[in-house]
Amino acid sequence: DTGVGKSSIVCRFVQDHFDHNISPTIGASFMTKTVPCGNELHKFLIWDTAGQERFHSLAPMYYRGSAAAVIVYDITKQDSFHTLKKWVKELKEHGPENIVMAIAGNKCDLSDIR
Repeated sequence: DTGVGKSSIVCRFVQDHFDHNISPTIGASFMTKTVPCGNELHKFLIWDTAGQERFHSLAPMYYRGSAAAVIVYDITKQDSFHTLKKWVKELKEHGPENIVMAIAGNKCDLSDIR
């Protein structure tokens, strides 16, 4: 969904930076991050997809070949939580058979306005 903080999570992970004035993603953006794990390096190729309904039809092309997906909802917006099932269903239908899915409740710093 739009405005849940997907881009903020990606920016924090990749650049260790939080931008209070981040712009909505148009279509999708791509970032990479290499993470050491033991004696190995693991490279993450990250697609940050737009949440606006008008870009919804583009989302399945980013699922193909993905090893994992993080579905994000805004803890202050109940509607975004209720659409989680829709996103899980879509990933099961259009994503790889063995895709790993994680759900992230975002904006925990705003829990007092839930």
